[in-house]
Amino acid sequence: MKRLVECVPNFSEGRDASKVDAIVSAMREVPGVYLLDRESDSDHNRSVVTLAGEPEAVAEAALRGVGKAAELIDLTKHSGAHPRMGATDVVPFIPIEGVTIEDCVALSRKVGREIWERFRIPVYFYEAAAQRPERANLENIRKGQFEGLLEEVPRNPNRAPDIGEQRLHATAGATVVGARKFLIAYNINLNTSDVAIANRIGKNIRFSNGGLRYVKAMGVDLRGRNLAQVSINLTDFEQTPIHRVFEMVKREAERYGVSIVGSEIVGLIPKRAIELTADFYLQLENFSPAQVFENRIEASFAGAASAEGPGKLAALAQPFLDAVAQPTATPGGGSVAALAGALGASLGQMVAGLSRKKKSQAAFVEPLSDALAEFHSTSRALAEAIDRDAASFEFVMAAYKLPQSTPEEQGRRESAIQSALQGAAEVPMEVARKAAHLFDLLGQLEKIASPSMLSDIRVGRLMATAAVQGALANVAINLESITDAGFSSQMRSESESLSARLAKS
Repeated sequence: MKRLVECVPNFSEGRDASKVDAIVSAMREVPGVYLLDRESDSDHNRSVVTLAGEPEAVAEAALRGVGKAAELIDLTKHSGAHPRMGATDVVPFIPIEGVTIEDCVALSRKVGREIWERFRIPVYFYEAAAQRPERANLENIRKGQFEGLLEEVPRNPNRAPDIGEQRLHATAGATVVGARKFLIAYNINLNTSDVAIANRIGKNIRFSNGGLRYVKAMGVDLRGRNLAQVSINLTDFEQTPIHRVFEMVKREAERYGVSIVGSEIVGLIPKRAIELTADFYLQLENFSPAQVFENRIEASFAGAASAEGPGKLAALAQPFLDAVAQPTATPGGGSVAALAGALGASLGQMVAGLSRKKKSQAAFVEPLSDALAEFHSTSRALAEAIDRDAASFEFVMAAYKLPQSTPEEQGRRESAIQSALQGAAEVPMEVARKAAHLFDLLGQLEKIASPSMLSDIRVGRLMATAAVQGALANVAINLESITDAGFSSQMRSESESLSARLAKS
């Protein structure tokens, strides 16, 4: 039986794209770990990453993320709307398939010990892994945040970590590790900047104050948008569905003369949660999840796969196509360009792998093997750039939302915008470089590959060309807003060089 766990580490950095990239890259280096989602919020100054895979692989990936975060994040210089006590603030493990909550408790205890042994960061256990009843609730552990705990922990045995010395790491604080069921992070934005109203609503709806079961909530000041937010964690969406939370916040807001202007999901949400909400608002009679088209298709493909082998190839591509089609800024042209390059590299990998098996190409086995390895690494790098490009532009949007009420805030905002724009130009430039190199590699492959696969190579070169041109278009549009003349000049020069390189072929 397949064993699958989810891990959703929260890192106290949501404004510097390069730091988040480095943390995510450290985790993705572990074989067998899949990055399902990453989201950063500049107001919260926090990033949430969703990983899945075999338990041991996911545990190692989480550990590497904790280590890299400790290198890059200094909490003595950190500020944000979201409470935090660690550079890696919380690391929950969630059972998905072939794994129990007890297995995840054991996994969290192992990871907690390793965090202390490797990085000397103290650890607290929460939720199902809690070693003391009062620590099952995260907010009890995090009370006082980094600054308060830095002073209190050494002198108060009741606040001592579960693992490690009775102190916090000087810059990385402490990390909370645990095991829990699927959690929905759900934020509701109000048409007021008065965070006191959001705090009162959060207090009224959370279970610890007599509100809804399985709900944790607090008010957050979104200064960049001049809004107040009710930030909610929903720990059992089947017992307390998301629509019930929305309706209660709506009623509470009306008491204070305000209304809801929008809501957002942070990270991923189970399809079942959306189905429950649709059923409620549409007042469907005798509704069944089997009536959902995608559920029926998935069930049909699963049946076909079990009887006849793999299902339709289109089903593999559809999630990405759906994501691109959404009316959101990301993923966009930069991610599509990176995908085009990755597909071209994968075609090269296929051709090299098949050609070296043919007797007619026996004289080229060694160069074909070398080419196979290079196409593989290029495909992986370009595939990773799909997420990196989307994330880089999200940092641009986040920078534009930073507050600008005072000259100091205006200066910080402009600096953040320029830094994010440069990052958003650098990622597609990396894609263009790799895709141009891929174009050359495919040309070399044509000379040693089986002639029967010439069309595959040519399609690969067309994809590489599209990747270069698409990536450079994204570079150019970002350069229009960058004020650093030296940076822009260097980027334009390299863009012209790469374009000319393809034109000669």
